[in-house]
Parts: sequence; structure tokens; C-alpha cells
Amino acid sequence: MKKIILTGGGTAGHVTPNLALLPSLEKAGFSVSYIGSYDGIEKTLATSKGLPYYGISSGKFRRYASAKNFTDIFRVLHGISQAKGLMKTIRPDVVFSKGGFVSVPVVLAAASKGIPVVIHESDMTPGLANRIAMKKASRICCTFPETLEYLPKDKAVLTGAPIREELLHGSRGAGLSFAGFTDDKPMLLVVGGSTGAVKVNEAVRQILPELLKTFNVCHLTGKGKADPALSGTAGYVQFEYVSDEMKDLLAACSLAISRAGSNAICELLATRTPAVLIPLSAQASRGDQILNARSFAKQGFSEVLDEDTMKPEDLLAAVRKVYENRDTYIRAMEKSPTSDAVRTITDILTGLAKA
Repeated sequence: MKKIILTGGGTAGHVTPNLALLPSLEKAGFSVSYIGSYDGIEKTLATSKGLPYYGISSGKFRRYASAKNFTDIFRVLHGISQAKGLMKTIRPDVVFSKGGFVSVPVVLAAASKGIPVVIHESDMTPGLANRIAMKKASRICCTFPETLEYLPKDKAVLTGAPIREELLHGSRGAGLSFAGFTDDKPMLLVVGGSTGAVKVNEAVRQILPELLKTFNVCHLTGKGKADPALSGTAGYVQFEYVSDEMKDLLAACSLAISRAGSNAICELLATRTPAVLIPLSAQASRGDQILNARSFAKQGFSEVLDEDTMKPEDLLAAVRKVYENRDTYIRAMEKSPTSDAVRTITDILTGLAKA
């Protein structure tokens, strides 16, 4: 049986694409192990899937002056030593890295042992950890066509982002039932992210009376961000977050309002859900969501609004535009070459494991 090590952590975005590959990897005959940090979110998520899990030391690479930049060098070196030991113990045929700082020691250790490494970059421009690790990679997969210009041509492959297979098998009826809606109006799904998006939530609530004239609205507000004053509003339901029900809500909705994190918008692409994207501002991030959203707009998958300048009436106009031209957006998404990332990446891993 072929063996593969998955690595990546720090945020759920560096873990869930790894886990999305599991069914395909198992069908391809891989035995899967996971290397992450001692107590990061990757440990919780990987062990919940029953994967053998190994924690190693990891440091953070900072772009600013800090004494921790010096001490973390030793943590990284210790992590590399630990990872080398695990390579000897596990003897993988290939390593797949989703990024995050903990992945760097794993990639460097694998390369030092001659084990092929595949890296995946979700955002438009490579993050610091992937920029360090990609020098040792055999292949570098990416989500957006524009990312190819930042990658070595002999290693880069446009694959799209791995999406959980279950998202493609949602039930429209189950989604409507969960939200408490009938089929009398199209459903608008508002996704603010796991922690919510205050500006998105506020804008939606300001135009809610107008939205409800046309749509039933299912609003995922983020933890602690629900508005009790709106409970019981006809045609409107709010949840702080959902998990297994997401596949059914995506199947039930006609369009979405969403942030523009790579994983979130790739789920919209995979499920052919037209959207209005409101990326996190550059003041609150490194600007990756803005670039992600612009790419989707350029490809005809969505409309984009700037949260710093957006007015409630702008959001209402964008929602109406997307709904009225829904078929056009869906046709553009159907033509995307990045809609079957799981199969493409599994094929790459299988080929390198046999090499």
C-alpha cells in the first residue's frame, strides 16, 4: 500500500482541503498519516477523521521585527529534526502540504530524504510559508489562473481547491426544511464566515425588508452575531453557524452573499452558486480575499463589492443583478477547468508515488 503524509495547519483553511482529499486518496490505495503542530486546530480535525497524527515543534515566520523571530528559528530546526525522524518511521511515498508554518519543517525534511512533495496554494499570491517550502516541491498546485505567474513554470499546475465531496450531494428539500422555508420564493444564503462579518451582517439587515420581497433569506451570522430582534421575521432565519447542513443549504439556495476566502468561494464554484462577494478589506488582512474576489469576477462567477465603500443600496443592486443573470454566472462556472480539484490532485500524488 502506498503511504502519504498530509501536513498543514494554523487555521482550518490549511486543514480542510487536506481532509477533502481523504476519500479519493483511500480509493487510490493510500495509507494516510498527518503531521501538524502539538495542539493546533489540525490535530482536532485530523484525529476526528481517525488519522494517525504526529505533532512537531513549529515556529512562526514574521514579517516584522520581533525577538521571537530568533527563538523560533530553533523551534523550526527542532521541527525539521522531528520530521526527519517521522520520515524514517512512516516511510511515505509522497507528502502533500497545504501550507501554514508547521508545514515548512515537514516539507524540508521530506525533500532532504528524497521524498516527493506536492504543495497547494489556495490564495492568489503564495503565503510566506509556501514561498519558503516551494523551492523543495516537486509540484505546486494552485487555485487561481493568476497564481501561475508567481510560480516556477516547471512545477506549477492549475488544479483548483479540493472541496469536500459531500458538498456536491446536498438535498434542496433538506435545506429548505432545515431553514424552515417552503419553495414559494428563491433562497438567498448569507455567509459571513465562521466568526461572522459585522459589516456584511449590518448591510444585509439594513436592506432586509427589500430582500424579503423577493427572497427567503438564510443568514449565517457567525458566533454571537445573531440579532434577537429579528427572530420570528417571516421569510428570514439566522444561524450562528452550521456544519453538516451546509451542503443542503447550498443545494437549496439560488445565490449567496459571501466573504471571499479561498475555500469558501471554491465551494460556491463547485456547487455552481452565483454570488455577491464582499472580501475582507486590506486593512484587516494581507489583501488575499480582494484578489480572490477579483479573479472570480473576472472569470464571470460573481459580482464584487468593496466593504469600505459599499452602501446598503449597492448590495441590494448587486444581489438583484446576480439573481436576474443567474444562468450566465452558472454557465461560466460550468466552463471552469478547476472544478474537479480532488481528482486532479490525487492523480498527481499517485503519479509521484509511483515514480
